[in-house]
Amino acid sequence: MAATVSFSAAAVLARNGKPLCRSFNTFCFRRTISNYFSSSSIRNVKPLSAIVHSSSSSSSISSLLESTQRRFCRSASSETAAGINTAAEDVTLDSTVSSPSEVEEEKEEEDPIRKSAAALDIRVGKILKAWVHPEADSLYIEEVDCGEPEPRTICSGLVKYVPLDQLQDAQVIVLANLKPRNMCGVKSNGMLLCASDASHENVELLQAPEGSIPGERIWFGAEDEKNSSEPASPNQIQKKKIWEAVKPHMKTDSNCVAAVGVHPMRTSAGLVVCKSLRDGNVS
Repeated sequence: MAATVSFSAAAVLARNGKPLCRSFNTFCFRRTISNYFSSSSIRNVKPLSAIVHSSSSSSSISSLLESTQRRFCRSASSETAAGINTAAEDVTLDSTVSSPSEVEEEKEEEDPIRKSAAALDIRVGKILKAWVHPEADSLYIEEVDCGEPEPRTICSGLVKYVPLDQLQDAQVIVLANLKPRNMCGVKSNGMLLCASDASHENVELLQAPEGSIPGERIWFGAEDEKNSSEPASPNQIQKKKIWEAVKPHMKTDSNCVAAVGVHPMRTSAGLVVCKSLRDGNVS
């Protein structure tokens, strides 16, 4: 009879391919076995209670129950551990930290003006030489080192605002990806960015911080937020009117720091500023 009980118990416990009770305490085990032996499919088998209380087989049955219980408790523990591991994996997947590229995309989506500003090729420049345009008294012609093989020729309407001697060797900020313009017979390849007050009576050059290298591209934001994208081409700047979209948002703050919105303009050497115009416009 012990052999019969062992076979029947194994059949019950293996039904549906898993233990019938995960916690599997002795009471639940015995009740399940007893219910199974009482079913109509095996009516000819003695009830488990009668077998367990039989003096001749009590020892064998108790041993069977204990060994089977231990075996399936181990199985249940393994299954529980697997479930915990799976849950942990799910949590890990759900709480995965976004990649830097994804973070950057979110920032750009939140601030489209900053995204447009990143398409501008704004660089540090050093004026090597400057003189008054021979055909236009209101214009200077400057040769500017922008980190390229040859200096750029740039025309700027600063004669009324900036003395000529202040231009010599000045560290300036150059918008470098505008289409060239013919200005009174001279092709101008860029724009010197300046701050001005609301009436445009006072104008000051934006100044690159000391130690800035000519040709370095500026960016808007924190020290670790350098531009990761390539600037747009001059044709794209003109066609999409990118400069026109960004310009109204370029200002100086109360500390004379140039910025787009709340994002300060900077180089690797520090912040871009003007001399004294607070809360001014930048163009």
